[in-house]
Amino acid sequence: MTDMRRTILWVVFLMSLVLLWDAWNRHTGQPTLFGMPTPTQQAAASAAPPTGSSAAAAALPTPSALGVEAGATPPAASTAASTTPTVTVTTDALKVTVDHRGADIVRVELLGYHDAQKPGQNAVLLDRSAERVYLAQTGLVGEPDLPTHLSTFQLEPGPTTLAPGADALELVFTAQGSQGLKLRKILRFSRGSFVIAVRHELQNEGSEALRPQLYQQLVRDGNPPPGESSFYQTFTGPALYTELDKFRKIDFEDIEKGQAEHPKTSSDGWIAMVQHYFASAWLHADSKPREFYTKKVDTNLYALGQIFPLGELAPGASLRFDSQLFVGPQEENKLAALAPGLELVKDYGWVTILAKPLFWLLDKLHGLIGNWGWAIVALVVLLKAAFYWLNASAYRSMAKMKAVSPRVMAMRERLKDKPQEMQQEMMKLYREEKVNPLGGCLPILVQIPVFIALYWVLLSSVEMRGAPWIGWISDLSIKDPYYILPVVMTASTLLQTWLNPTPPDPMQAKMMWIMPMIFSVMFFFFPAGLVLYWITNNLLSIAQQWVINRKLGVN
Repeated sequence: MTDMRRTILWVVFLMSLVLLWDAWNRHTGQPTLFGMPTPTQQAAASAAPPTGSSAAAAALPTPSALGVEAGATPPAASTAASTTPTVTVTTDALKVTVDHRGADIVRVELLGYHDAQKPGQNAVLLDRSAERVYLAQTGLVGEPDLPTHLSTFQLEPGPTTLAPGADALELVFTAQGSQGLKLRKILRFSRGSFVIAVRHELQNEGSEALRPQLYQQLVRDGNPPPGESSFYQTFTGPALYTELDKFRKIDFEDIEKGQAEHPKTSSDGWIAMVQHYFASAWLHADSKPREFYTKKVDTNLYALGQIFPLGELAPGASLRFDSQLFVGPQEENKLAALAPGLELVKDYGWVTILAKPLFWLLDKLHGLIGNWGWAIVALVVLLKAAFYWLNASAYRSMAKMKAVSPRVMAMRERLKDKPQEMQQEMMKLYREEKVNPLGGCLPILVQIPVFIALYWVLLSSVEMRGAPWIGWISDLSIKDPYYILPVVMTASTLLQTWLNPTPPDPMQAKMMWIMPMIFSVMFFFFPAGLVLYWITNNLLSIAQQWVINRKLGVN
């Protein structure tokens, strides 16, 4: 019974991995095992803001307002993009390109984070090129001819590089609406920060009262980041948070079909675009009514946004609206300090309740040890120590099963034509030897959620990116360049299999060896940090099981 259950668990686990891999490839337009690839089309030449359910959202510019047709070439090849001036700001953390059209941020390089696909270059998150469309935009709606992200802004003179000793620098853009509304958009960049403070200052210089509304949106193509693995999936797409509904991920596919489900209104919350290791988010700290919207802007181009009513602006009156744009790595502790729930963009899925304390412990161990690789080893050691007696119970049961295995196999051969009698004799043997066929499974099953949570902690933590361990392992977030760790992991898995009871059925016995081999092949493509975690877990399990087998006299 134990052997059959073990085989079934292996089959279910591996088939689940295969199906998840196939579904992810189908979702991202890559070749699949059971169907043809979905053709990936290029993004639109420019990103028009999506429309929401309110009148203000309906007033946002449509794709036809861009002067290009839907499905045209990416922005880098469009006439509008090539003639619009841009300005580049450099701090110690960011290199940001801002377009005079809309005073929108169209490119962000993360200094200090290397591009995994382009050695020697910085990681690029926001971008407007033939390879990627990912933009942060703002504008005003609610009245005719207000400045939007399609309007041309003028840049006031000032520095564009953070000077030594300076804490911050500002870019100030201005635009004028036809009804006398003047808009100043101020971008403030701070030293050591991935947060851009964005202030909108409105001045009504006309003779009529106005009721403007401000929209903020993130526009992105639906392609996964380059270099994503086919052997494991991470979420790429919009996300939204409110205190009432909490964290909500939104699939590009649902936006494509017009089936995206999310809160439409709230007095709090934020919007974000999430991908592996990095995220961008529009944040507004004050409790203020807002409307959320999603929209397909063009072919393979989607937007998530929020609209804020600003109230009535009388002639001669002014107001300001402060918010923040975060563009950077998913450093859990820093994200939590920026906004409620923002750390959830580091997506652990259904194991979040276990993963968060595990990351906290891993972070503390790193603070003591100073090396993320050894911190992983230390964390697995602590977990194995915590589950020592539970594992010991399982391994004792497995050792007893291994001890009686020859007698079970002889009984199966002798009574192979009398299945009912064979079953009765086996149960009698188990009672006499005090063996529980399920004793080796249940204690281990209890621990599975904990180790799945640790798996996602290591897979999701940007701290692993570029973090060395020893010798040839210079980056725990990528695969072992010489495949040494996967080979060790395979050897340890086979040794662990050898220590387990041999199934009496010959086919099951073969499967018991084949399944670990198939499973181990996948680890040749996994990040080194994940493989290190599995090796440590395997070696500790082998040591404990060997000691127990020896005590019980099992070879």
